[in-house]
Amino acid sequence: MRIAYICADPGVPVFGSKGASVHIQEVVRALRRAGHDVTVYAVRRGNLVPDDLTDLRVSIIRIEATDAAARERAQADAAAALAELVLEAGADLVYERYSLFSSALATLADAGIPGVLEVNSPLIDEQRHHRELVDEAAALAALRAQVRAARTTVCVSEPVRRWVCRHVDAPRAVTIPNGVNLSRLTPFPEDPDDVVVTFVGTLKPWHGVSDLLQAASLAKESWSLRVIGDGPEREALLAQAEALGLDVDFRGPLAPQDVPAALAGTAIGVAPYPDLGGEDEQYFSPLKVLEYLAAGLPVVASAVGQLPRLLDGIGVLVPPSDPAALAAALDALAVAPQLRARRGELGRRRAEKHHGWDAVVAQILTQAEVQHV
Repeated sequence: MRIAYICADPGVPVFGSKGASVHIQEVVRALRRAGHDVTVYAVRRGNLVPDDLTDLRVSIIRIEATDAAARERAQADAAAALAELVLEAGADLVYERYSLFSSALATLADAGIPGVLEVNSPLIDEQRHHRELVDEAAALAALRAQVRAARTTVCVSEPVRRWVCRHVDAPRAVTIPNGVNLSRLTPFPEDPDDVVVTFVGTLKPWHGVSDLLQAASLAKESWSLRVIGDGPEREALLAQAEALGLDVDFRGPLAPQDVPAALAGTAIGVAPYPDLGGEDEQYFSPLKVLEYLAAGLPVVASAVGQLPRLLDGIGVLVPPSDPAALAAALDALAVAPQLRARRGELGRRRAEKHHGWDAVVAQILTQAEVQHV
């Protein structure tokens, strides 16, 4: 089957280091492993191209705008241009990552090409709260057109699905959480001389790294902290670590294929999400936690969103925005190597059984009833 993967989000390069870029690449890999011919249509390419995707066809329509209103119009125009490219090349299925102002899937559905819409977050709310949203009516109109046209709308969590359904009648919307690459991330030995606690992710307030640094300053046992990733909070976190007298191993941004090597030697994976004010605000499907499980790491995480169910019986859950509780949980695992090994083994088994990307993508195509197109 010829599949056109569309991403018209200017904040998500196809070949970037952030979780959204990893998500695109893993879905594409799973589709290709299933025997499909995939072409990506996007507005940002990025330059961190994994070796196994050097042959991936990627068509780019760039967005160039100087202000928010012009950028919104340019995004809609770019999405329309991407749809035209798909029509010219031909496709049996459209798989679009939901982005503001794109109606590409709806346009292609009108031309007879079935589509899957993947919704990863309530982008309209995010744009309004954290950035600038000029034409909210146009953004809502695009969302409604896309959902109504899609064969199925795949949401990464129940809060995301509820958000979609609040804005548009979406009887075909389903919840399918993210997956993990079980071959890219595999178990490895701990550092024999140090208990390394590692965080992977973008350095933004809603990832809770500030709480993690505070927890490290409260630790009563010996463990070290490694932070893999970059983002707008980097300088503030560096200053916080210095003020707290912490020696933190900040690794900066890495290409997805380099993350396994950076994880090497880690003893514990940590996901210190803060309290964001209610269940529907914890709408993420935590890629980092799935990666920790695949890497055979015991996990300490905040008890928010999908995490209690995901880590039931295998992880350690702590209250969000509670550095003292986080420090105590990390201390307890730091002095318990056998417990770490057991929980890491159970996590890897759960990842293998339930969370591989091949199974996730197969489920999506089955929901869309297009596996035999």
